[in-house]
Amino acid sequence: MLQRIKICGITNLDDALSAASFGADALGFVFYKKSPRYVDPSVANEILKHIPPFITPVALFVDASAEEIDAVIAGSSRWTIQFHGNESEQECLKFNRPYIKALRVRDPKSLSNQLVSYPSASALLLDAYKEGVPGGTGETFDWNIVPKDMTIPIILAGGLTPVNVIEAIKIPNIYAVDVSGGVELSKGIKDKTKLKEFILGVKRG
Repeated sequence: MLQRIKICGITNLDDALSAASFGADALGFVFYKKSPRYVDPSVANEILKHIPPFITPVALFVDASAEEIDAVIAGSSRWTIQFHGNESEQECLKFNRPYIKALRVRDPKSLSNQLVSYPSASALLLDAYKEGVPGGTGETFDWNIVPKDMTIPIILAGGLTPVNVIEAIKIPNIYAVDVSGGVELSKGIKDKTKLKEFILGVKRG
């Protein structure tokens, strides 16, 4: 199966268009102010006006208020929401948009407990656990504990690069891969060479 590709941490139009031209399926925008990849909602919604069709923009939040989320998604009907905090399934459903729930992976048991908690999710994103850090750790986890029998699509994240993504896409039942820091020049600015290598590497399998 050809895995889909999400490029996260988009902060500017040039990177968005480059990712789209190389073949990204989704672009992630971080609306968590503590993140070095935070982007202002007005900037993100302006970028969306120039993104070609068939590319999904994903709005990433960490325990944000309903007002904060509404202020972003009101700018475009194209937004899918990614919840990266401690949001319950009920909180994720409030906005009547497709949503992705990010889960921080510690061990097989804790992962199993989390996986059954969001049956309404469009996909579940698995990221490495790091104390006090809600995501974007740049670290991998043991990919061997990814369930092989999930009915909800699984997105693999955490520490992916143009080098190790070739092994990552061999993991059974991976619907998509998600990268941010692994294709950057600096936090929030993409390296076009790494970006292209990552996307083409996944597509070539």
